[in-house]
Amino acid sequence: MKRIYLDNGATSFPKPKEVADAVYEYMTQIGMNINRGGYQAAYDLEGIVFETREMLSDIFGGSDCKNVVFTKNITESLNVILKGFLEPGDHVLCSSMEHNAVMRPLVQLEKKGVEFDRIPANTKGELALDAVESMIKPNTKAIVMTHASNLVGTLNPIAEVGAICHKNNIKFIVDSAQTAGVLPISMREMNIDALCFTGHKSLLGPQGIGGFILDEDMINRIEPIISGGTGSISHTEEIPDFMPDRFEPGTMNLPGIVGLHAALKWIEQKGMDSIRSHELSLTKRFIDGITPLEEAGRLKIFGLRGIEGRVGVVSMQTCGVDCADAAFRLDSEYGIATRVGLHCAPAAHKSIGTFPTGTVRFSFGVFNTDAEVDAAIRALTDICK
Repeated sequence: MKRIYLDNGATSFPKPKEVADAVYEYMTQIGMNINRGGYQAAYDLEGIVFETREMLSDIFGGSDCKNVVFTKNITESLNVILKGFLEPGDHVLCSSMEHNAVMRPLVQLEKKGVEFDRIPANTKGELALDAVESMIKPNTKAIVMTHASNLVGTLNPIAEVGAICHKNNIKFIVDSAQTAGVLPISMREMNIDALCFTGHKSLLGPQGIGGFILDEDMINRIEPIISGGTGSISHTEEIPDFMPDRFEPGTMNLPGIVGLHAALKWIEQKGMDSIRSHELSLTKRFIDGITPLEEAGRLKIFGLRGIEGRVGVVSMQTCGVDCADAAFRLDSEYGIATRVGLHCAPAAHKSIGTFPTGTVRFSFGVFNTDAEVDAAIRALTDICK
């Protein structure tokens, strides 16, 4: 049975061959560290890391490539920023569609005296933009927000929210987990002060590599929550005050960075617009194909029905069939991998009315095909009899 992977919202698969080749070459032909080795091969590897920072800064409209910091994933990035920036007495706004990578740090910080409020969203996942300014308090220090929902794919209006933040002199922190690599993002134009990214989703890199990019004004406002050896200014036990060393202690995930470097080159050659167009075409084909099932009362689709204002993530509930059973049958009988449950986003499920049942989520990637989408439609037609 041919396997069909439709869980790209969790991690993209497969990766471009160039990514696997680059990681293999590093592991078998390079293998050393950077910032520690005083030899040419280590300097050459540092050049690849530096170029990766440059590419990321360019893609996201950052102010300086030195402000690109590598972490192991976007969850670590959000924790570093939120816990290093927010203090007792501060207030922060988030959307009601956030992933637990945002919500768990905020709930943890709430116990230490940080306030937060959720900007409401409707049942399609659309943010109540008109409510944002009225929710800002004198002690509001930041707005933190996902760019696109991992549950229904609906985009948040980050350019408009960024403008509100700029107007009110508060910082804007963006989670780009579902959009980096498929949607253009400019920190400068969107007034983003801290952009968090992960390498293993639409950036098409390996798992275990992510990071964040800071505006210059944010650097000294964030207290590092992890410290240790950096290979720089080793004569002192103080944390470096310069970037990126201020936030990059310990041995880096160099296989991951090398793989991400290859992935970014692949995306540049393929074209982000082309990738996005392909994924949204698959999304439209899928929604159009299962809409008759919804009209017949056999399943319910959540989120936007068109392809405007969204990414390639579609969630549904199968009427008369438990979602977990539907996902199991999709896998065991049809070879189709999806994700089922609450998707680490209980607040989002509460916003769209699917808590605590959850949904079955289909998420499309650059290597999926029309034939795979059609197979998923046929499988759902059979399961939702």
